[in-house]
Amino acid sequence: MPQNFNDHVPNPLDTRIMKTPSAVARRTFFYLQECGHLKAGDSHHTSRQNLQSFLFAVVLDGKGSLSYEGQRYQLEGGDCFFIDCRAAHSYQSDAKAPWELLWVHFNGCTTEEYYKLFLTQQQSVFHPVTAMKFVSLLQELMRLNAETYADTEVLTSGLLVNLLTMLLTVNSISEESDTALQVKLKTVLAHIDANFTTDIRLDDLAERFDISKYYLTREFKRAYGETIFQHIIGLRINYAKRLLRFTDKSVEEISALCGFNDQSYFSKQFKKAENVTCLAFRRRWRD
Repeated sequence: MPQNFNDHVPNPLDTRIMKTPSAVARRTFFYLQECGHLKAGDSHHTSRQNLQSFLFAVVLDGKGSLSYEGQRYQLEGGDCFFIDCRAAHSYQSDAKAPWELLWVHFNGCTTEEYYKLFLTQQQSVFHPVTAMKFVSLLQELMRLNAETYADTEVLTSGLLVNLLTMLLTVNSISEESDTALQVKLKTVLAHIDANFTTDIRLDDLAERFDISKYYLTREFKRAYGETIFQHIIGLRINYAKRLLRFTDKSVEEISALCGFNDQSYFSKQFKKAENVTCLAFRRRWRD
């Protein structure tokens, strides 16, 4: 995350660690490219595209802006951003209130797939309830990579997995301070988990919990990363797997016990989830 390209004088407040991943790391791990801690001394500006890297940053203090995929975001302390650097982007510190950042450029493994999944749940710029977990992780990355040891790349990959996991769960409703909506969503989830074999309809849920079905649909997906329908199907398939393994019940019986009214639809959903038929699953996993 360099300073203005025309500025050849190093910023003494810019701590930067640059890494060249090994061939093994490129093939196998999530790997670090650069990470650092920047206290901008002026209107620090960067503009890039076609960089084979993903960038995550936390604004610790001050202000700045990010232009990315046709949108311009104003950022301040506590804000974070996660972007694909292959796309054209630029970011700039505010001249009057220069920002302080922790940041990491990384790539490897399935980073792109994680990023795509992240975008289904979140915008590239977001403000978590607390940024301290992100701050602590980036600081640990810097400490780990200040020197190189035999297991540095493996441990770095582990930290980057943790970072990606945190990014995918940033909207988790298990935050310490539950809002009224979060409490209601937990109640809805508990009801579904206890009754997934019955005929659960969105209209009935909306009426039972006094919430708009459109709002419920959106917020449930945002909180849990899947739709209500997907969650119910997942619960039913998992129950079916238990019955296939530990009972001698027929596929037709199991279909009904799991809440499917149509055996052919159940079989189709099962094969879609497990990539094998019900009977093939039973043969493979029967103890």
